[in-house]
Amino acid sequence: MPDWQAVRLTVALASATAAILLVVGLPVAWWLATTRWRFRGWVEAIVALPLVLPPTVLGFYLLLLLGPRGMLGGALESLLGLRLVFSFPGMLIASALYSLPFAVQPFTAGFRAVDRRLLEASWCLGVSRLATFFRIVLPLSRPAVLAGIVLSFSHTVGEFGVVLMVGGNIPGATRTVSVSIYDSVQAMDYASAGWTAGLLLAFSFVVLSTMYSLQNRTRTPIWPKAST
Repeated sequence: MPDWQAVRLTVALASATAAILLVVGLPVAWWLATTRWRFRGWVEAIVALPLVLPPTVLGFYLLLLLGPRGMLGGALESLLGLRLVFSFPGMLIASALYSLPFAVQPFTAGFRAVDRRLLEASWCLGVSRLATFFRIVLPLSRPAVLAGIVLSFSHTVGEFGVVLMVGGNIPGATRTVSVSIYDSVQAMDYASAGWTAGLLLAFSFVVLSTMYSLQNRTRTPIWPKAST
């Protein structure tokens, strides 16, 4: 049978990660889509780093940062008594950083596709930039925003290297689905690994199928329907 404890923890981690990236990713993506700063490419490269870095490399640096002797981890532990490594909050920080480009890049592409003339017309009518963003930009970018949320959620579900480096393998606390599959294979329990892997495969297929179906509804077909 699947490791339901790991499944519940993974769903909670993916949901929290997607929510954080929605809040953080929208302003970052809007800035990238509208800024004319000459060094914007550097920021885009930093955001996209998790796409090319091995997960263990990112996990290693996060372990140094969030550990008891790290700049962030040490400060939080001394001030609040909060230890980030081998805990759910630490895994959440790691997951948000690792899945950041999967949210920001679709958001940015959607914002750049919005006709700037609509924004200028709204500003000329006296609507504030913040109100214009929520009334015009977000509704027109809904497919891209939805894609970013779905991709960041599904990417978090399949994480292995980063969550293992930062969270470890504590049953009921930090053991995710991918780590559970690895443990089952190491223990030669292929039946349990197969059940959990099959559940993850089915979930990934359903999520991606739903996302593409929603995107296809907003696209104009290249060839019009033939008249009868």
